[in-house]
Amino acid sequence: MSEERKIRWKTLRIQGLRQRWVFNSIMPVLLMLVLLVTLFSVGISSYYYGTMQDGLMKQARAEAGAFNDYFMDNGFAEYLQRATQSTTNFEDKDRIELQFINGAGRIQVSSTSSLKNGIKPGTPDIEQAIAQQDCVAFQGRDPETGENILAVSAPLMYSGKVVGVLRLVTSLREVNRQILVTIAVVLVIAALCMTMVILANLLFINDVVEPVAVVTDAAKRISAGGYGIQIENRYSDELGELVDNINDMSLKIGRNEKMKSEFISSVSHELRTPLTAINGWGETILEDPTGDPEQLRRGIRIILNESRRLSTMVEELLEFSKMEDGRFTLRVEQVDLQAEFEDAIFTYRELFRQEGIALEYESCDEELPFISGDPERLKQVFCNVLDNAAKHGGAGLRITASICREGHEEVVRVRDYGPGIPEAELPYVKQKFYKGSSKARGSGIGLAVCDEIIGLHGGTFTIGNAEGGGAVVTIRLPMNP
Repeated sequence: MSEERKIRWKTLRIQGLRQRWVFNSIMPVLLMLVLLVTLFSVGISSYYYGTMQDGLMKQARAEAGAFNDYFMDNGFAEYLQRATQSTTNFEDKDRIELQFINGAGRIQVSSTSSLKNGIKPGTPDIEQAIAQQDCVAFQGRDPETGENILAVSAPLMYSGKVVGVLRLVTSLREVNRQILVTIAVVLVIAALCMTMVILANLLFINDVVEPVAVVTDAAKRISAGGYGIQIENRYSDELGELVDNINDMSLKIGRNEKMKSEFISSVSHELRTPLTAINGWGETILEDPTGDPEQLRRGIRIILNESRRLSTMVEELLEFSKMEDGRFTLRVEQVDLQAEFEDAIFTYRELFRQEGIALEYESCDEELPFISGDPERLKQVFCNVLDNAAKHGGAGLRITASICREGHEEVVRVRDYGPGIPEAELPYVKQKFYKGSSKARGSGIGLAVCDEIIGLHGGTFTIGNAEGGGAVVTIRLPMNP
């Protein structure tokens, strides 16, 4: 894939991510706001209409009660006179119409105009009030004018019978206008809230979603084998810390992959060399017509040495495998650390002497107590350290070893007098597969195994350069409490 196509694909991917994020984050908020505005509109309408209806119902009942109690017993003429007087003196005539309706449902007297007399309003509240002998409300369009009205009809009783209806009628125009204004204010508030949500999401997309898309793309490239790639870090918050961690991870994975490749190449070479020597000397001994005893012993000695080296490498690989899958364990018992270290010294002293290397040992002046540990693993560490000193520092033709007590620890030191370790390589010498600039033969995992063993014992395994030249290995193991 060309670089231009990669950039185009990345841009489309970010755009798609932005659209999905906007849709998934804004749509629920929008639906919630629509639902809230709808519920509020229904609620505010019910509140206004209900309040107005309750007020009219109370007023109609009061007016009808007064007529029923004081005016209906004096005959129709008195009733009609009182009705006319009531409509004339009605205080709320500017906003409420007071009507008196006969049993046939026609207007007898109205507070607004005498022209309405004899007209039949035609709303169901009149008939229901007559039939139910109770106050009944109506909300809807006036059949005559088409205007939205609220009407309340209260029955007028005479001798236990309904002889007429007192009806209060009011227009809903002002109430509807007030409801619309209130709903409009709520819609403006909802729109402002939605705008703030959209702006917040756009800012969030720019600050988080797009960077996350970039980080995700880089993570996919790393998982696909693009080890060592780096992401430009333009962030100072937690996202910047995430980018730093991914960059660090990418570098470490790239370095480990390089070390692993070098390890495989090194092991292949290390295995090929002794195998070649074993095969070559095996064929030489087999085809030697003279049967020279000296050459036979020489060949067998080389075969044995190379076989031991192969065994050591196989053991290191097995130990490394156990470290990787968590099967690396200890068989702890009481150990005489000084005795185990001296056994390793005596084992290697003669071997080093044959190579022209002097191994000097300084024992502790006092008797060291036993410690808890695995004697086989500890001896493995000592042998590996001594072998490593000869391998990398043998040019100095001298190795010194010592054991002593320092505080509550028993300390083992092994120093060579070779060229030492470059300062840039010191932090990595205990890492798996690392061989650095050394040309010495080996798998590059021996020191990692040693560090693991000492760590399991609760101690420390350090490597540094000694004053005056050469490298020194320091092993500290805690004594029993």
